[in-house]
Amino acid sequence: MENERNEGFLVRIEGPIGVMTMNKPASLNALDAGMLDDLLQAIKRLDNDPVVRVLLLFGTEKAFAAGADIHSMAPMTQQQIRADGFIQKFGEIGQHNKPLIACVSGYALGGGFEVALACDMILACETAIFGLPEINLGVIPGGGGTQRLARQIGKALATEMILADRKLDASEAARLGVVNRVYPKDTFVQQCMEFANKIAGKPIDAVVAARSAIVQSDELPLKSGLDYERDLFYALFDTDDQKEGMRAFLEKRKPAWISK
Repeated sequence: MENERNEGFLVRIEGPIGVMTMNKPASLNALDAGMLDDLLQAIKRLDNDPVVRVLLLFGTEKAFAAGADIHSMAPMTQQQIRADGFIQKFGEIGQHNKPLIACVSGYALGGGFEVALACDMILACETAIFGLPEINLGVIPGGGGTQRLARQIGKALATEMILADRKLDASEAARLGVVNRVYPKDTFVQQCMEFANKIAGKPIDAVVAARSAIVQSDELPLKSGLDYERDLFYALFDTDDQKEGMRAFLEKRKPAWISK
């Protein structure tokens, strides 16, 4: 897939990394159906590209995404918002095989935070601010925020964030386990790329299997999850990279991964 560019959503490939950028700075990347469609289509294409091993999602400097496009939502009735399909699109994020990492600079609020929570990991710039302020609009988070955030930080704090509009800065989000790393503003993009390249250097079959097992840990009872993990573990013994990885360990050398 060649690098793609449109007014509001940019896609490029740098080595084994597929880089997506939400690029509507004037609206602080307010999310609408078009933006989510661009995101979902790009994820699918990059996930199917044999060159790409890790996907990164950026916003702009001031905002990853500061929420949904309220102008289009405000006049809708329940019937209209159900039929619109916008909120359902959030549930499609995560239906891919390769790791997807949100790279958050500035505001990640409302739907923007929900997009980040739907990714496999979050890397934060020191400027990042996270929150779910939908209560101030007379609604609740509808793109997964009440479910994913409570699973990550616990019921009590998630309730405070949603009911009292408490926001988290980057350092507190890291302390609570919402984000994986916090990077300085000046080196944010570079360090996100370095983090992604570290994962891209691992054997792809094992990376995909591990991600799949981790995703299922939220969906399955423990017994079923253990069975699922075990089956994936067994299956990897039919891959060339398992043979190379264990042989390299025994020979005390760096493995030369075979899978593409």
